[in-house]
Amino acid sequence: MTLKRQITKLPRDTAVAGWNAVLGPAPSRPEAEGDIKADWLVIGGGFAGLSAAKRLCELRGGDRIVLLEAGRIGEGPAGRNSGFMIDLPHELSGDGYAGNIEGDRLQISLNRHAQNFARSCAAEYEMPAEAVSPIGRINGAVNARGEAHNNAYAAQLETLGEPHTKLSAAEMTEMTGTGTYRSGLSLPGAVMLQPALYVREMAAGLTGRETMPISIYEASPATAFSRQGDTWKVTTPKASITAGKVVMAVNGHAESFGFFRRRLMHVFTYASMTAALSGDQQARLGGLPAWGITPADPMGSTVRRHTGIGGSRIVIRNRWTFDPSMEVDEARIARFRRDHDRAFRRRFPMLADVDLEFSWGGRLCLSRNSVPAFGEVEPGMFSACCQNGLGTAKGTLAGIGAVELATRSNSPIVQDLLSYDEPAKLPPAPIARLGATLVLRWREWRAGAEI
Repeated sequence: MTLKRQITKLPRDTAVAGWNAVLGPAPSRPEAEGDIKADWLVIGGGFAGLSAAKRLCELRGGDRIVLLEAGRIGEGPAGRNSGFMIDLPHELSGDGYAGNIEGDRLQISLNRHAQNFARSCAAEYEMPAEAVSPIGRINGAVNARGEAHNNAYAAQLETLGEPHTKLSAAEMTEMTGTGTYRSGLSLPGAVMLQPALYVREMAAGLTGRETMPISIYEASPATAFSRQGDTWKVTTPKASITAGKVVMAVNGHAESFGFFRRRLMHVFTYASMTAALSGDQQARLGGLPAWGITPADPMGSTVRRHTGIGGSRIVIRNRWTFDPSMEVDEARIARFRRDHDRAFRRRFPMLADVDLEFSWGGRLCLSRNSVPAFGEVEPGMFSACCQNGLGTAKGTLAGIGAVELATRSNSPIVQDLLSYDEPAKLPPAPIARLGATLVLRWREWRAGAEI
């Protein structure tokens, strides 16, 4: 039986993400050309795809591995991420933190597996320390509602036996420089990534040794695929790749490949990064040189201070839109940049002379029932998609899991990812768009001062 399918839409990322821009130009990688034969083809160069490629090198080191990236590694969604690799239960698409004790402990264990995987890659490939930094995070509460949320979360963590520390307003100011927060909850298990640096260094590490049987091609979007017998053939604008097995690590673009149609929600979130702070500006700000705040309300502003290549900068992320087209325009980003500027000015009045230098949007993929789009979708084709807004940890696990499933390793990751129902079907498009937009607007309104 022959399966043939055109890929209906190619990725398009709008504006320049600050995380990647501050690193300077990356060495260019070749575009795929001609007839290429491989044992394994990985499609997608983000957290899931690169993790899959790394796991293949570990499990099938003698096989020929090819990875296709539609754009440039670090410019896509992975390089637009906020960089929080969170270990604790954290449901971005819901009202926060939910689950049962047994399920929460399993998720913590798996998330820490992803963290340890990132740490081991950072050590093996000698990444700069800022690429993977185990500094923890803070859940910041701006108002009484946020404090109540943190108190409930702290009670859950007590039950789980997970370490946490409540911070006063004064302690929050001492750590971050801003007096915006009434209190906070310090959660030491989070790992903070410089996301563009991490994926760029991962790609460099995977291809930087003669013993690595992997080729990475950029500017090489998959445009069609077919299966004849036990072989897959995937075409790009200039190449035809024949492979025995394929890992599809394209998150929401799984729909463009013809899978999980009308089951995935395409959401954008938006961020801005300041110019590098001068020595005087850093002195006025005070606080630690690096920290990360997640909002007590998931729809509030995520705020990070990061110090490394490109200087010391602050990143603000807020605002959400539902976009089934998987594209946004520059006007949208400019509009939300004004919201970021207001959020920044409110938190950091001592930095009135600091401007936002970069603003961008990033694609997320969620399912209505908060489950992954994972598994063997066709014989020899494995999906590592739908990370439900938690791409650092969930994407890493999905990439590892897809390879372990394909190599018939019955690992805890595979068992967990296969235990979920499939993504729930969405209502008809007009209803889905209206409903999702209303829910997002209502939840943003409810977040109030947290934004």
